[in-house]
Amino acid sequence: MPKTRELRIKLATLQTEHRDLDQVIDRLIEVPPFDQIQLQRLKKRKLVLKDEITCIAALLVPDIIA
Repeated sequence: MPKTRELRIKLATLQTEHRDLDQVIDRLIEVPPFDQIQLQRLKKRKLVLKDEITCIAALLVPDIIA
């Protein structure tokens, strides 16, 4: 299914961006003083990515009727 393939590609891209943001956030807070506003923006973007990842992952998991 091309739709499934596209979703898997999008999911992988979002997961990579999420991991990259983790690393950026870790590096930012290692060297005080750091820009609190920038940190908040990065964390907010990370949360948005997490929500998108969760939605796409839910679409990829088939419904199981019990």
